[in-house]
Amino acid sequence: MLIGAGVIVPSSDGRVLLGRRITAGESPTWSLPGGKVDQPGESFEQAAARELEEETGIRLPAEKFRVLAVMLDHELGRPRLTAAVLAPPSDADALVTEPHSYAGWERFPLDALPQPQFFPSALVLSAWRPELPAPTGAFSYYVSG
Repeated sequence: MLIGAGVIVPSSDGRVLLGRRITAGESPTWSLPGGKVDQPGESFEQAAARELEEETGIRLPAEKFRVLAVMLDHELGRPRLTAAVLAPPSDADALVTEPHSYAGWERFPLDALPQPQFFPSALVLSAWRPELPAPTGAFSYYVSG
């Protein structure tokens, strides 16, 4: 099973950070920062903070991140669990630190999100903002409080 976290990084003016994902063997898509929870003892919030820094150079304290929902999908033909994690707002410049995976980072208003979106990112965005279209074929479990 793949276990990961998608990181929503809102800016002070309400835009959201997305990267042009160009991972080999995949069709290009737009993606939130994020990745696998793969460190021993790592929480979703810690994985989100680590992945955000690894992929963009933006460093934010993990204790300020909040899990909104967990989504289960089988889009890859096997179970994948993705946590929707909301980071504190940041206007910091996002750097391309993994050029083999991302061609660039941009901030977009919610009413002008680029397409196509990476499947887990679309799930995470719809968990954060229910008015955004959600892909079908996934189960969402919202965290209360």
